[in-house]
Amino acid sequence: MFTGIIQAIGRIHRFEAKGPDARLDIDAGGLDLDDVQVGDSIAVNGVCLTVVALAPGQFSVDVSAATLSCTAGFVPGAEVNLEKALRLADRLGGHLVSGHVDGVGTVTRFDPVSASTLLEIEAPRELARYIARKGSITVQGVSLTVNRVDDQRFAVNLIPHTLEQTTLKHVQPGARVNLEVDLMARYAERLATFDDQPT
Repeated sequence: MFTGIIQAIGRIHRFEAKGPDARLDIDAGGLDLDDVQVGDSIAVNGVCLTVVALAPGQFSVDVSAATLSCTAGFVPGAEVNLEKALRLADRLGGHLVSGHVDGVGTVTRFDPVSASTLLEIEAPRELARYIARKGSITVQGVSLTVNRVDDQRFAVNLIPHTLEQTTLKHVQPGARVNLEVDLMARYAERLATFDDQPT
């Protein structure tokens, strides 16, 4: 589990295709790897990935074809948002994030508005039902609060600190971004639709 509070910006140093899968070597940027071991989880642009190798200032992960098919942004040279897995004693500053990306949205607007920046995204139709005003959403691994929803489009406001500490400062209209909807919305739907009548 993660919080959606980004700890560092890294960079994909190498993308090695392994059939339909891939191995990524990632420069960790300012992420402290002293307490990271092979087998630990790190969220990369919101995707929970397992560390398979470590080197000074760098870690490697394997990415399956299934993950590559439902995510965006894993290209050589790309900056990526990084967060180590949540420990039970950690402060939950964002919201509970699983690191299981639900789909890819498309940025439709990125404009300064007063002291913040308005980010508008069109979500896949199958995900839009889970996105609610004042609810939580994860974009590129960043925990954000939804301010407006209009059919498949939703908007969030990014404060200067968020832009400074994450890769969201680089997005432009047309960019594809990883989305994870709030876990509570998934569970609420399951509770509402599950047929508990005996068979």
